[in-house]
Amino acid sequence: MRYFSARSALRADDASESNPSSASSADEPKKTLPQKASHIVRSILHGSEQVRQETKDTLSKVLARGKYVHELAVHDVKPGRMDEYKSVVAELYPRIVRNLSPKVKLVGSWETDIGDLDTAIHVWEYQGYPALSEAYTLYKTESAYMELHQRLLPLLRKRNSQVMLEFKFWQTHPPVTKGGVYELRSYMLKPGTLLEWEQNWRVGVECRRHHEEPMGAWFSQLGDLNQVHHLWQYPDLHVRKKVRESAWSENGWPETVLNTVPLIQRMSSRIMLPMSFSSLK
Repeated sequence: MRYFSARSALRADDASESNPSSASSADEPKKTLPQKASHIVRSILHGSEQVRQETKDTLSKVLARGKYVHELAVHDVKPGRMDEYKSVVAELYPRIVRNLSPKVKLVGSWETDIGDLDTAIHVWEYQGYPALSEAYTLYKTESAYMELHQRLLPLLRKRNSQVMLEFKFWQTHPPVTKGGVYELRSYMLKPGTLLEWEQNWRVGVECRRHHEEPMGAWFSQLGDLNQVHHLWQYPDLHVRKKVRESAWSENGWPETVLNTVPLIQRMSSRIMLPMSFSSLK
């Protein structure tokens, strides 16, 4: 069917060139036969260039809130060195926030309690990419930050950084002290399924909101791609169990799970405890 469609399209294209009244513009340069064939094949296989551009523009505008850029920093700490690590970041990170506020904020800092142990999780918020670049430059040029950074490096096994945007329907929670535990659920999605994920979770988060207060949700832009992260807070693990079970009674929640599970390649859950200087704790 694609072969005959392409041939028909070529004949129609040739006919339009022979009839000036059907041409879109008299000044438009004529395409050679190979150029026309290549354009038609690309349209058949991948959709028109206009549709592809609209899709590209729409994803970032529709999905993202657009006000901030967020960064997820994951630090694997050497076993037995976590207390020393927390002492250094407790000095370094509040200093960064004081000097760069309001352009840079620390959403939260946590230590993993269940999941990848000996791991620290930090979520930063920047007023756009210029603020992100300014912060990165400061880390590398200011002597006070460089000194603390050098104290930090020997305590680490590995570091990972990911730049993210927050979903428009799920804004990052402002600073609050709640106690209890936090859960960071991370999903590696199949490429091309982010929009479908967003459409389903736009409904799902409202179902969950009746039982708990969502703390944040982001999708990756730089670093590991096709990843989504959801942040939740619970008084304790028993309440977490009850909340997740009660969500199944909400209209729309079973459908959210049914529709999004096929989109996932891999997922993980971390139960985390906030550090003393965390804005969310």
